[in-house]
Amino acid sequence: MNKVILEMRHITKRFPGVTALKDVSIQLSEGEVLAICGENGAGKSTLMKVLSGTYTNKDYEGEIWIDGEKKEFTSVRVAEECGIEMVYQELNMMLDASIAENVFVGNLPGKGRFVDYRALYANTEKILNQIGLKISPKEHVRNLNSGQMQMLAIMRALRKNPRIIVMDEPTSALSDVEVDMLMEFLNTLRKQGIACIFITHKLEEVFRIADRVVVMRDGQFISGRPVKEVEQKQLIEEMVGRKVENLYPKETVEIGEEVLRVEGLTVPHPTILGKNIVEDIEFTLHKGEILGLGGLVGAGRSEVLGAIFGQITRGVKKKVFVHGKEVTINRPKDAIRAGLGFVTEERKRSGFVWVLSVRENLTLCALPNLPKKYFIDRKAEREKAAGMFGRLRVKAPSLETIIVNLSGGNQQKVVLGKWLLAQPEILFVDEPTKGIDVGAKAEIYKLMTELAKSGISIIMVSSDMPELTAMSDRCLVLSNGHITGEFNREEISQENIMRAAIAQ
Repeated sequence: MNKVILEMRHITKRFPGVTALKDVSIQLSEGEVLAICGENGAGKSTLMKVLSGTYTNKDYEGEIWIDGEKKEFTSVRVAEECGIEMVYQELNMMLDASIAENVFVGNLPGKGRFVDYRALYANTEKILNQIGLKISPKEHVRNLNSGQMQMLAIMRALRKNPRIIVMDEPTSALSDVEVDMLMEFLNTLRKQGIACIFITHKLEEVFRIADRVVVMRDGQFISGRPVKEVEQKQLIEEMVGRKVENLYPKETVEIGEEVLRVEGLTVPHPTILGKNIVEDIEFTLHKGEILGLGGLVGAGRSEVLGAIFGQITRGVKKKVFVHGKEVTINRPKDAIRAGLGFVTEERKRSGFVWVLSVRENLTLCALPNLPKKYFIDRKAEREKAAGMFGRLRVKAPSLETIIVNLSGGNQQKVVLGKWLLAQPEILFVDEPTKGIDVGAKAEIYKLMTELAKSGISIIMVSSDMPELTAMSDRCLVLSNGHITGEFNREEISQENIMRAAIAQ
C-alpha cells in the first residue's frame, strides 16, 4: 500500500444557519486517484475549498495533515507550498494572451521587465507534449474551444509540480477524444506518484479511472471504498439517499405530425474566417418527439440551435417552417413568437439572471402573458411562479431566494420552468444535465418525458452518450458540418453514434 500523504480529519464547516460539512474525514495516498461523488450541495466543493486554503484554518473545525505533519492553511499560497493545486470547473483565463503566457502567468521566465519568450515557449511546449495536446504555445486562448481551455487549466497546475491535483468536473467540456487523453494523462501522473482528487457527476469515469470512491451526502461522509468493491446502482443510491429504480424514465410516446422543418441551414465558423461550422443541412422534428443531436465537441450542434433560434445571425442562411408555414426568425423574440423555447448549455451565462429571485427568473419569458394595465400583476406572477415551483419540485427556501444560492440541478429546473411558463410547442435543450447530480438528472429526464407525452417536441444536444441513447426517439449526428448519421430508436447505440461522429 502506498504512503498516505493527506489526511483531512473531522472537518466541520458552518455558514449562518447551515452546516455545510459535518465531521468529514478522508485520506489520500501517493499516486492514488480518489473520486468524490455526491449530489449538488453534498459538500464536495466546500471540502475542496478547505483543502485549497480558500477557507483558512480559522474558518472551519478539524485538522489537515500532510505527510504525517499537521498543517495550518492560512491562505491558498500556503496550500500550494504544500503541493496542492486546484483545477476548477469555472475557468479563469486571459483570453487575449497566449497559451504560454496563461500557463506561466505570475512566473514568466526572464530578467527584470523583459520576458525570455524563447524559454517561455520551450517550457510550455514540454508541458503540451506531456499532456499530448498538439497546439502552438503561441496560440491565443480566445481561439481555443472549451475542452482545450480545460486542458490548459490542468497545464497551469502541472507547471507548479504539485503532489496533489484536485480536479472539479474536469471533463464537463471535453470531447470523447480529449477525455481519453485526460484519462491517459491521469494514469501517467499516477505512475509518477502524483495523487489526484477527482470530483465528477459522470459515474462511468469513476469506474474507469479511480482507485477509491468517497460518497458524500448533506455535508457528511457516507462511504469510502475501493472502486472494484462497489456497483454503480449502489453508488447512486448512496448519493441520493434512496433507491433509484430507473435513471432514464423514457417512455414510448406516439410521434405525431411534423412541427418543425429546417432547410439549407448554413452557419459560419465562429473563429475561422471563410469556413462554415454547419454546411447546408436539413432535418425535421415531429410532435411529441425527442430528437437527439450528437457529435463531437466543436461539430456545430449548439450552433445549429443558436442559428435556428435567432441567437446567431451573422452570415446564417436558413429556411424554418413551423407546422408547414415558413417563419422568419432574426432574433430570439421572433423564435418565441413562433412557439420555440431554448434552454442553453451555459445556464450561468445565458440561462438566468444572477441577481434576480427564483420567482423573477421563472416568469421572465411569461411576462407578456401576465395580466397588466400599467404594471405587472404581481399576484398573478406569484401564482404562476408558485405553480411551476411546485410542479418542478425546486428545492429552495422560498420563491424569493436569489437563484445563485441554489444548486446546479435546481437552477436548471428554474431555467426549464421559465420556458415552460412561456408555453412553447418546440423546446431546444442544450446539454440539459451538464454539471448536475445524478438525482437531479433523473428528475430532468422525467420532466422531459412528461413534456413529450403532453405533445411538446424537443431537440436535445448532449455529449453524454448514455443520456443521448436512452432519451432520444431519433438521433442525428453532426460531423464536419454535415449530418453523417440518422438513427431511429431501435438503431440508436453508442457505437453507431461514434462511428457517424468521426466520419469525414
